[in-house]
Amino acid sequence: MNKSYAADLTLLAVAFVWGATFVIVQNAIAFLDPNTFNALRFAIAAFFLSGVLLAISRKNWRAVFSGKLAAAGVLLGFWLFGGYALQTVGLLYTSPSKAGFITGLSVVLVPLFSYLLLKEAITWPKLLGVLLAVGGLYLLAFSGTLSLNLGDLLVFGCAICFALQIVFTGRYAPHFAALPLAIVQLWTVSLLSLLYALFFENWRLALVWETYLQADVFWGLLITSIFATAFAFLAQTALQKKTSATHVALIFALEPVFAALTAYFWIAEVLTAKQLLGGAMIFSGMILAELPIHAWLSSARRAKQEEHPLKR
Repeated sequence: MNKSYAADLTLLAVAFVWGATFVIVQNAIAFLDPNTFNALRFAIAAFFLSGVLLAISRKNWRAVFSGKLAAAGVLLGFWLFGGYALQTVGLLYTSPSKAGFITGLSVVLVPLFSYLLLKEAITWPKLLGVLLAVGGLYLLAFSGTLSLNLGDLLVFGCAICFALQIVFTGRYAPHFAALPLAIVQLWTVSLLSLLYALFFENWRLALVWETYLQADVFWGLLITSIFATAFAFLAQTALQKKTSATHVALIFALEPVFAALTAYFWIAEVLTAKQLLGGAMIFSGMILAELPIHAWLSSARRAKQEEHPLKR
């Protein structure tokens, strides 16, 4: 199989796992507070990848870390912590499918932040995609009033954080080894989540053995820590060495679709016609923002000029 297709399929699998875990996380945080759950989830993932690194590098594992790598990993972990903290708390107040679609706005925000922070060019299709997605967000999140649901607002903040994490991963991933960079990132999220939980949540529930006998907690931690965290972020970090942030963002646009499908099949959640239209507009905005329409038009103009070289 072509390496490019294999990479895209891997990222597609990551988007599927992330979309499917909205319902799993919502069920788990009924027993554990959100950031307590995140602290455990990311600690398990970080321990798992640390074990993999020790098995691979053995005596030389310390040599793969550096001050610059640690700084990059902490920055990525900070934005990732912000994304998951806001998303997990937001799921206390909004539905999995709505959270999935709003989180998907990060795909549209990626080219905007790439322009503002990395000076990458932004074209009119990307701008039009942003406007279309914002209109979809209005239809999806507003329910007859002019006030956003608290959960919707928190999840939108999470979309901003995830977009920044994707942009900065694209910036740093080509310069560092994927495994140690992912490990530092995950440990950062775990420690920041723990600090939040110690001050603002009932973290003592994590010390009660009976908590883990709840099927939603046990399976939630297992699935999200190994598959949706360890493997997912290692794959993202490794594959963004070879592709652009916007290409990764386009594939991740399917995450909210998977979230809605999972919510439908798992908990029979049905969106209203207005919400379905809003979700479709957001998804269309995501796709439009990444389609190379500007390049296609430029290519067509060049081809036309070559056919009629005397016309200006």
